[in-house]
This record gives sequence, C-alpha cells and structure tokens, in this order.
Amino acid sequence: MTAEMSAGVSPGVSGPARPVRLGEPLPHTLRDDAERLTRDGLRELQLTRLRASLRHAYDNVETYRRKFDEAGVRPEDCRSLEDLARFPFTTKADLRDSYPFGMFAVPMSEVRRVHASSGTTGRPTVVGYTDNDISAWSDLVARSLRAAGGRPGHKVHVSYGYGLFTGGLGAHYGAERAGCTVIPASGGMTARQVRIIQDFQPEIIMITPSYMLTLLDEFERQGIDPRTSSLRVGIFGAEPWTEEMRREIEERADLHAVDIYGLSEVMGPGVAQECVETKDGLHVWEDHFLPEVVDPVTGEVLPDGSEGELVFTGLTKEALPMIRYRTRDLTRLLPGTARPAFRRIEKITGRCDDMIILRGVNVFPTQIEEIVLRVPGLAPHFQVRLTRRGRMDHMTVLVEAQQGTGAERREEAAREVARGVKDGVGVTVDVTVVDPETLERSVGKLQRVKDLREE
Repeated sequence: MTAEMSAGVSPGVSGPARPVRLGEPLPHTLRDDAERLTRDGLRELQLTRLRASLRHAYDNVETYRRKFDEAGVRPEDCRSLEDLARFPFTTKADLRDSYPFGMFAVPMSEVRRVHASSGTTGRPTVVGYTDNDISAWSDLVARSLRAAGGRPGHKVHVSYGYGLFTGGLGAHYGAERAGCTVIPASGGMTARQVRIIQDFQPEIIMITPSYMLTLLDEFERQGIDPRTSSLRVGIFGAEPWTEEMRREIEERADLHAVDIYGLSEVMGPGVAQECVETKDGLHVWEDHFLPEVVDPVTGEVLPDGSEGELVFTGLTKEALPMIRYRTRDLTRLLPGTARPAFRRIEKITGRCDDMIILRGVNVFPTQIEEIVLRVPGLAPHFQVRLTRRGRMDHMTVLVEAQQGTGAERREEAAREVARGVKDGVGVTVDVTVVDPETLERSVGKLQRVKDLREE
C-alpha cells in the first residue's frame, strides 16, 4: 500500500467489556483517530487517497485503463473530489467479464485471500485481498463493532456464512481485531445455535435479520424466552430490512438491533455501520470508501438527500481497486450525526434489480414486509410469488400465521394485508395466510421473491 493510500488511521482504543440491555443507558463511545477527523480534514485525506487509487487502477488493471481512455480521462485529471464524476462506472458485468482474476491490480503472489459471489445469475464475481487489505478490513469491522456497542472482552456469535461469502470471515477477523472472543457458528443447525447461545453466553450476534427471526422462533419452540438470553446487541446485514423488523427483533429479544452494510466487490461487511446511540442510518467509513448517489437511469450524480443508486469508490484497496462501482442499492446520503465527519446512508430500501414491476407499479419486498409486520396474528415470515394470468402478471403473498391464530382471524388478516398493499403500494394482490412454520426458512441471504412466470 502506498503512503498516500495508508495515511491517517490509528486505532488506539481500548475499554472494558460492558453488556448493554435495551432499556439501559449506553456506555461511553470508543473512537479511533479517523472517527475524530473534521469534515474538512476527511475531505483532504479522501482526495489524497482517491488520486492514488485512480493511478493504481489505471497503471495495473487493463479494464480500467481501457475504460478511462475511452472516457477521455486520466488519473491526473482528478484535482478535486467532484472530478470523480468524470470517470466511468464499474459494474458487476466488468467483474464477470474479467473472471476470475482479470481485475486484480497486484500479482497473485501478493493476494492472500479470494472471495466470490454465489454466481446464481451467471459467473461469480471474484474479489481479492492483500495482507494490507485484510488488515484494513479487520480494522473497519472492529470500528463497526465498537460503533454498535461492542467492547473488548465481549463474545461475538457469528452466524454469517463462512467460505467464499465475505460475511463470516469478515465479521470473524474484525471481532478478533476488536479484542472480542469469536464464536464461529456460521449458518444452519438452528437448534444447536440456540444451545450454543444459552451455554456460551455471547453479548453480540452478527447475523442476517431473516435468520435472526428463524433463531427467535427456535428459542420459543424450545420453550425459552429469547429476552432472557445473554444477547445485548444484534448486528444485522446482507439483506434489506425495515424499521418494523427492527422493532419486532428488539421487542422479542430485548437487544439493540443495528444495521451493518457491505458488499464483497467493495470490501465485505464493514463499509458502513449504524451507531447504537442514534440508530438513524449507517455512517459510511469515508476514509476508505467514497460514496455517491446517482440517478439509476441516467447515471447523473444527485445532491445529498436525494434517493438514488449507491456508488462506491475504494480509496485504499490494493488487490482489487474499485472505481465508481454501481451497487444497485437504493438509498440517500445524509449528514453525519454520531460520527459527524462521516456521512450516513439511510437503511437500504431495496435494490434496482430486486424491484418488481407489477402492472406498471414499482414494488419492493420491504414494502410488503412493513405491512405484514403491522397486522396482528401474522408471523414475520412471508414469500412473494409472481405468476402470469393470461397476459397479465399477478402477485400472491404467502404469509404465516402466528401460533394460535384461528381461521376467522387469518381471513381478516389476509384482507388487511391485501388492503395495505393496495392502499400503500398501489397494486392488487392475493394474500394467503398459511400455517406456522410452513414457509422456507433462511440460513443466509433470504430470497423473498419466487418468479414463476416463465415456468
């Protein structure tokens, strides 16, 4: 890593372990040197690192050299942060076209680890990390844990999947860097995970929100009130989730539920983190990642506060520099609060490629989730199925009843969900309330939508 790319970070924090209950005062917040920067100081650091990252990408990656040349820009044309808008976007297609290692900017002898996407919609995207990349990643996940209320000495139960998916190992290394004790549970074997939590007494869990609901169901199935567990903080990522789901989890588990954001192409978990003292969106760790929000159709950079597609430029990555990567995630950039120098992103409302267009209306699964969680008698487990009736697309929402919900209440609940979707989203759907524990459960990223229109 060049001096320009590595400048300005010194963790230098320590503190006692202190479990946090939902109703208790929060402990003193621990921050590293970068978190104490002024906004002007951060922008100065960003420009230095951005210029170095553009040069690193241009000099060492053929794809970037070609794209920059075609756009008529060179690294030295970046004289301000605003000049970044002159440079071309990077997309998932660029990574797939360069499969497996064509966008790496260092020799393979310097790559210490590779991760990859599942490849369910085509070739997987492959990402690489040098020693410095892994160290910076660990620092940022450790920073995220501290912002969530984690402290040295806490035990962290990691239920993200281990392997080529970045979640498990990213959380693992970061928790160790933060001075925590890691319980590498991974996903699956849900009954065993409940027993481990009961026996090992972790204060923190890192998990997808949908799998947390499955875990809470298993606590209750075993006759254990999840509010009595040792868990005090839940760090939830890898899929969009709503404020209604936050309330559901916090009430059922008596813990602080906070959001973490990341994606493998940019780094992995720890790109942005929600702070436990405010729970008002995720602060982007802008000393390493420069965010933009653009119009999903035109690519025009939008002013802060406007909703659009999130774009990231990596400022310190060595093995896989990422210039203006289009995430497909929809959000807004907002001023910092708990970490004033770092801007926030709102909780991700959906993805451009998750959006369902039903009879001309844009529908996101998170909109359905908000409605389901408001209706008494329903569990927070649902699935959207898309079919075709003649020439028209049709949506059916399957949602589970809570234990003990009778037939009459189920029928009324189905009508309430249908009305909520019609009034709030603007489309007509069928709603079927099914028996408890009949829909497929998630042990990783949840697939809410089943598209049966081509079957």
